[in-house]
Amino acid sequence: MTKIRILWADDEIEMLKPHIMYLEEKGYDVDAVNNGDEAVDLVKEHHYDIVFLDEQMPGMSGIETLEAIKKSHPNLPVVMITKSEEEAIMEDAIGSNIADYLIKPVKPSQILLSLKRNLENRKLAGEKATMNYQQKFREISMRLSDRLNPAEWVDVYKELVRYELDLEKSDDQGIIEILNMQKSEANSAFTKFYERNYKDWLNNKSEDSPTMSHTLIRDKVFPQLNKGKQVFLLLIDNLRYDQWKIIQPVIEQFYRVQADDIFYSILPTTTQYSRNAIFSGLMPNEIRKHYNQFWTDENEEGTKNQYEEQMLTELLKRHGKHVKTSYNKILNLNAGRKLFDNISNLMPNDFNVIVYNFVDMLSHARTEMEIIRELADDEPAYRSLMLSWFEHSSLFDIIKFLSTKDITLIITTDHGSVKVTNPVKIVGDKAVNTNLRYKYGKSLAYNAKEVFEMANPEEYFLPKLNVSARWAFTRGTDFFAYPNNYNYYVNYYRNTFQHGGLSMEEVLIPFITLNSK
Repeated sequence: MTKIRILWADDEIEMLKPHIMYLEEKGYDVDAVNNGDEAVDLVKEHHYDIVFLDEQMPGMSGIETLEAIKKSHPNLPVVMITKSEEEAIMEDAIGSNIADYLIKPVKPSQILLSLKRNLENRKLAGEKATMNYQQKFREISMRLSDRLNPAEWVDVYKELVRYELDLEKSDDQGIIEILNMQKSEANSAFTKFYERNYKDWLNNKSEDSPTMSHTLIRDKVFPQLNKGKQVFLLLIDNLRYDQWKIIQPVIEQFYRVQADDIFYSILPTTTQYSRNAIFSGLMPNEIRKHYNQFWTDENEEGTKNQYEEQMLTELLKRHGKHVKTSYNKILNLNAGRKLFDNISNLMPNDFNVIVYNFVDMLSHARTEMEIIRELADDEPAYRSLMLSWFEHSSLFDIIKFLSTKDITLIITTDHGSVKVTNPVKIVGDKAVNTNLRYKYGKSLAYNAKEVFEMANPEEYFLPKLNVSARWAFTRGTDFFAYPNNYNYYVNYYRNTFQHGGLSMEEVLIPFITLNSK
């Protein structure tokens, strides 16, 4: 293994010989110089992993040396060491993109810590994450065999997401594979739990029914409105909980997280059903029955969720919420930029709803565009692509603007998505819907053991357009495939992100309450 090579520049370098010997005993190579000019020359001639730089050197100062090094090697970590504790000097150094800042006199242990923090942080974090998960693996497995309630399932899912994100730092593919197997086991147990209890939840026959799509605004949003503070509800279509955890550190620069909650989506986990249920406060068949003018059946042409604003108005009216409200739906880049430019117009309102459709479009683009599929080849890459978009989006601009106001910001979604891997054969006529995770029709043929079947959909508050019509949902990472042209179909859709069915990733979705700092 190649030794880590250090350059140390300090005009009192002779006095630092014990420090240098300490580092060499630890296995590091150290080149020592006593001025900035020589340091700049050596950086151009040799490869260094890190530079320790005295801030107060005669001739070329530490700050000037730092600027010269960064000009030729912008990604080389530089640790500034100084006798001064003046805030202006600290700010000057930090603004010049230093890796660390130490105050003299420094101890050898401080230098070693700085080296590990800057050069071995990912390796050490990966090893720590691996050890933590190994210790928790058995406990999680035992919990999966218990009869968990909805809140306990949320805790298990949060824990699995946390370890999934932590283990991104690990190079141990074996432990990552073990986690993926445990996630699969958890999904299998969760789908059985959901199927066993879903009907009771919908019919209010369970004491521990979770908040679901159709009760979300009543249970979670109205209590915020009742506090008398201005509320912005930001619904990012198809935002999974792990994706929220990726953007959370960026948002926490401007907000404090008041509550990190998860609610349960109804089935199907698609916009037509879950989001319409959110904004109407009703299950799909109830919308169809009481507000038929706002409902489009599965087999009918036309947009399936074009009346969200009207349904929200009716929901507020039914609950006696007389608040000044706005509703904005962002479907493309220009619409997002236009909303940001006019965001001040929303400030007089008590309740503002913004639906932002990017993550769902990213999911579809990954399926249909080969270059996006390559960029987001796996779950970590998919999350990274989403984070990169978010940091440069008008959505983030809107969030930053709102952080300057005394408001409550809610970030949520209508459903998640799951990476599908396992095809399940199904046969249906031309009238059957095209979604890969659920099917609705009167002439469906499939193995009933492989799906969650609703022979009588009205018991689940879903429309039944004719006597023999049924609904079938895939579980976990399954997806429906027709026997005709089977191999092409499977190869095209395998490893794509889909929604509509039953999995933790689709059903357990974030509801985050934030207050500006």
